[in-house]
Amino acid sequence: MLSFERIAEQKILEALARGEFDDLPGAGRRLLLDDDTLVPQDLRLAHRILKNAGFVPPEVEARRRIADLERLLFEGDDTLDAAARARAANKLALLRTRIEPSYAERVLGRLARG
Repeated sequence: MLSFERIAEQKILEALARGEFDDLPGAGRRLLLDDDTLVPQDLRLAHRILKNAGFVPPEVEARRRIADLERLLFEGDDTLDAAARARAANKLALLRTRIEPSYAERVLGRLARG
């Protein structure tokens, strides 16, 4: 396989030297990095519509909320009273348990693989 890669690299360099890549469409523009090749073909349109409308998967929203709560609790918001701080800490713990697999789930997953 290494020799195949070497041949491919050589062909690319030769084409580059001949200027075959100079006038390609999109040359000089930024690449769009929102690649959805891992999304099944029949779901891509639905995902694109939801993404363009600003919707995100529940896990992503939960992770954003966790980050917000961590900033609120750990970066020193002195305006929170003890009750508000306790509610925020409880909400943080609840969100973490919803998205992070429990110790038991991790152990069972490892046992199933091994």
